[in-house]
Amino acid sequence: MNGFERIMAVFRGEVPDCIPLWELGISQEVIDKLYKDENLSLAEFVERMDYDGITVREEMKLTYIDSLTFYDEWGIVRRIGEKGTHYYVEGPIKDEATLDKYSPPDPYAKHRFVTLRKVVDKYKYKKAIVLLSHDAFEFSYYLCGMENLFMFYVTNPDFVHRLARKVIEYKKAVIERAIKEGVDIILSGDDYAYHQGLMMSRAHFEEYVLPYLKEVVELTKRYDKYFIKHCDGNIWSIIDDFIEIGVDGLHPLEPIAGMDIGKVKEKYGDKLVLIGNVDCSSLLTWGSEEEVCEATKETIAKAAPNGRYILSSSNSIHSSVKAENLVALIRTARKYGKYPLDEKFVEEYKNRNYILKYLQH
Repeated sequence: MNGFERIMAVFRGEVPDCIPLWELGISQEVIDKLYKDENLSLAEFVERMDYDGITVREEMKLTYIDSLTFYDEWGIVRRIGEKGTHYYVEGPIKDEATLDKYSPPDPYAKHRFVTLRKVVDKYKYKKAIVLLSHDAFEFSYYLCGMENLFMFYVTNPDFVHRLARKVIEYKKAVIERAIKEGVDIILSGDDYAYHQGLMMSRAHFEEYVLPYLKEVVELTKRYDKYFIKHCDGNIWSIIDDFIEIGVDGLHPLEPIAGMDIGKVKEKYGDKLVLIGNVDCSSLLTWGSEEEVCEATKETIAKAAPNGRYILSSSNSIHSSVKAENLVALIRTARKYGKYPLDEKFVEEYKNRNYILKYLQH
């Protein structure tokens, strides 16, 4: 099997020859540490490390205010922090008047999918191509600020829905275009939760978030493509909602937020493809190679039996991840992730709580 075949098999409910590997994102800094002086692109790194899928994004033109501050085509201002991380500063919408005048970028701009086309040309039917897109929540608060958005949930519902409609129509156009360009899977990257639970009330989630997520899921399904919902934090309270609207895969299942992969597998393993759970907040950043190996083996034993699992970090390979730990994760996955899984190995590791103990320590 190649990477595309493995990931498609997992989404069809079949057991592939081995556990697929994929990451939402991989920092260029980590790539450069592993392959000094080779100047590998993300696509080249994915091929070098034999990942089964590759993530692509829509492309945005940036306008720099100074050497560290820029705004994108949405008018959202960000600043470049330590290690190249982009931090949100402010959005262009302040009130009803600015909302009335605001227009999103052109989803059909020629530069939007330059990289996507190159990836499709090279990897179509070889690796699963995943579009990282969004529903309406994150870009709504990027545009007007999170505190303002949550205030408007209570004081001005019409403003919230009008703003969300501007965002979702753009995102739907981009998703539809990306599908026609050749992507295999759509992923929404909006986060709705902290480590303790939802950022907003259950009632506000149902009114302002879920309907727009449902729209992008339904659009994806009209084209017979699979849909992954990425959501950091403790999301136990909304997994059933994801299933009800047709989500196929769930990422990243953060152990530090109480998303125990064994418990999620037990309850939802026959309903969702589970993706992630190898901690990148602490383990991949500060742990040893041996610790990463043990955590990866535990994750495989708990999540991978009977398939329907894709191995990845608990978010992405960010710039603080140790390069050698990423190699340890991949090496361990390829060694212990071959199907049929070794029964003695699964029995030995499935009841361990190594990851939890590590994070508590």
